[in-house]
Amino acid sequence: MSATALRRLVATDPAAPVIAGVQGAGGYGKTTLLGELARIYRDAGITVCDSTSIPVDPSGAAVLVDDAHRLDEATLHALRELAQNTSARLIVTYRPWPRPTALAALVGALGQHTRPILLDGLSRQEIVEQAETALGDRATSELVEYLHSWTAGVPRLVSRLLSTGNPAGLGPDGKPGTPRAAFDLFHHDLDQFDEPVRDCLTAMAVGAAPHPALLASTLGVTSTAVAEAMPAIRASGLVDAHDGLLPVAREAVLALTPWEQRFDMLRQLVHIQLDRGGPVLELVRPLLNAELAPLPEPALATAFEKAGDEAWPDSPKLAVRLFDAAVSAGATVTSVSARRARAAAAAGNLDEALRTADRVIVDDTTDDRALGIQVAATVLAHRGQLARSTELCRWSMEHVRWSGDAAFAVVGLLGTGRPEEAGQLLRSSADTGPPTTLSGTATQLAEGMYESVGGSAAAALSTLVRSASLAEPVGPAVLLPDTPAAVAAVVALHCGEFDVAESMTDRAIESGIGGPLLRSRHRLLSAWVPLLRGDTMAARTKLADVYQEVDALATRDRLTAIAIEAGIANRDNDMAALADVRGRARKIVAEHPVDLFTLLPLGELVSAAARLRDREWLAPYLRQAQDLLTGLDTPPLWSAMLHWKCLQAAIVMEQPEQAREHAGTLEGMAQHNSLSAAMADGARVWLEILAGEIDQDTTERTARALHAVGLPWDGANLAGQAAVRTTDRRVMLALLECARSLQGKAPRPQKHPAGDRNGHAADAGGMGLLSGREKEVAELVLAGYTYKQVGKRLFISAKTVEHHIGRIKQRLGCTTREELLTQLRTLLG
Repeated sequence: MSATALRRLVATDPAAPVIAGVQGAGGYGKTTLLGELARIYRDAGITVCDSTSIPVDPSGAAVLVDDAHRLDEATLHALRELAQNTSARLIVTYRPWPRPTALAALVGALGQHTRPILLDGLSRQEIVEQAETALGDRATSELVEYLHSWTAGVPRLVSRLLSTGNPAGLGPDGKPGTPRAAFDLFHHDLDQFDEPVRDCLTAMAVGAAPHPALLASTLGVTSTAVAEAMPAIRASGLVDAHDGLLPVAREAVLALTPWEQRFDMLRQLVHIQLDRGGPVLELVRPLLNAELAPLPEPALATAFEKAGDEAWPDSPKLAVRLFDAAVSAGATVTSVSARRARAAAAAGNLDEALRTADRVIVDDTTDDRALGIQVAATVLAHRGQLARSTELCRWSMEHVRWSGDAAFAVVGLLGTGRPEEAGQLLRSSADTGPPTTLSGTATQLAEGMYESVGGSAAAALSTLVRSASLAEPVGPAVLLPDTPAAVAAVVALHCGEFDVAESMTDRAIESGIGGPLLRSRHRLLSAWVPLLRGDTMAARTKLADVYQEVDALATRDRLTAIAIEAGIANRDNDMAALADVRGRARKIVAEHPVDLFTLLPLGELVSAAARLRDREWLAPYLRQAQDLLTGLDTPPLWSAMLHWKCLQAAIVMEQPEQAREHAGTLEGMAQHNSLSAAMADGARVWLEILAGEIDQDTTERTARALHAVGLPWDGANLAGQAAVRTTDRRVMLALLECARSLQGKAPRPQKHPAGDRNGHAADAGGMGLLSGREKEVAELVLAGYTYKQVGKRLFISAKTVEHHIGRIKQRLGCTTREELLTQLRTLLG
């Protein structure tokens, strides 16, 4: 039977006999239940008695006894005798502890009639009802969830928090905690315990596990004393089913126990954990915000250091604070500097990390000097200084080795255009350490990168994918200049293996390889996949998620992010957004030297700058890129995409000679992979389009081939530009339909045979307002063509095109160009 069933039974027939025992820890509502039952009996005209007035003849009374565990033996014996009377109305509540012999006998007698009723905590729905009664509209779902998790639904604790008017105790930081007004209400609970019980509660509150041996060591008492105290704690309603203190109780105990007493217990517990080799992070974390800083002490210094090591992969900012606390507690600066630099780098504070790492490198007495070098090499790579990072890796090979230094030196040498040195280093270097997962991963990374420059795209990608898979178990525990997953994704994007790139970035994000510092890089590369596929909505969403997650991006990541912004604006024909990106792009490009890993961003920026007729500022960087690729013997895998983007830019800028030059280069790379072949065919057709030689079948076939290799936007752009430049109206319409289909749009609805008297088509939606000529103008403008280009294709003047646009704006109710383009995208999509 449940408490609800007992209420229902009594309310249905108050005169009926009932004999039951109700067990519940403190605060579970035993007294409240008896109060409700007493009201029911009194309303029915039945006398209610308690333990002080047990009737001889119970036929006209109901005996309701609360807290039977507090009664003397004689009273318990009398209640047991009453329980033998089957006509009695007797309901007794008691805690699970203490259980003297007389109470055990009474419980047994009650159980002969009804199984003991065990009180549970409130359900979420019951908490909702109580919160709404107490707080009205302020009873949010988040608040209810807080109350449930903070109190485990113990009725007295829920009521206690609700009574304060600010049940979550939310401070300026928005973090929940026990309201200060509730602490006084816990005084009575703690005053009921003797000293051993209070000591156990305090030890548990500061972080001791509820294990008798651990508590005994912490308190300096016997395990027997702890074993005797624990039943009282369990019966108090302040712990959960696993003897862990409820959060609200823990906060209260900490607040109501003197700081000196808590600190003494904490210090003893820290000693025990250090001796056992156990974790100490949760023990010392509260000391970071302590009202009084502890005095320097070797054990605490060691504990702070160990806690920093525990925290850094998941909470690097916390790790920095812990290492600083270790120094304050007596640790030497040199003992934590390298690890502090690593934590600062993982937290995104690259300037501080580099300063600290530099001090470690130049001081040959510093502990973990190899780690300091690794941190500096990593930070330099993230700041776009790949050449400097590479030199540091090579210096490390001669002075202080760290696992992977040779491999990352090879990657850096290739990335900065020095293949001969990279090859020599790859052939001659050997990791002097044990063959760990990290060393094997780094070796495969170097081999795959070398293959990408001078060999097969398939072989290079396969090696890099294996390297990324091998690195996944490493997770966030190692700081790296770059991850095999990121390098594999970049290579996959260059050779058109977009599914592989997507898989690599997704798996890297899931495994957390490289920690927080590399997370942004993986997520940005993940956004690059839908960008190249022409899915600007998905790319924009992924980019927005990155911006929302971090306060500031490293230089390398900022370049990638700006290029993605430019690519989205270019594909969406959003000239205002392109203009907005331009200034930020010029700044970040000036900060970041050109290397192999910047070629994708550089290509997008070249294409976007051409749309703005402002490409001259990129000329020096394009020359650097060309020199870099020439130094690598123009590897097709790394060169083709940049030449393709430069071809697009030359077409937009109406520079046929440059377009032919890039097309010729692409033709020479056609045999390298399917993406190169599709781009080479596309380049040849572009030249034919520029010359006015437009073949519908060839153009459609080439556009669809670009779509097939993962470049649907490029294929649609090819078909659309061919449509603009043909003089054959039938071909123009067919190619426009082809472009629409490659962009994933449904075929344009056919006009109904009958239009209105003005010749307006009877299309559905707003397009029905436009004439056939206005629709043609709208489609071409939406495709990104200037008034002059539209006029040339439709054999009308640019002024007439402008007049048509003005009429379209008026009919669609648009006041700005951006508003017009938005409406047209919707209507034509």
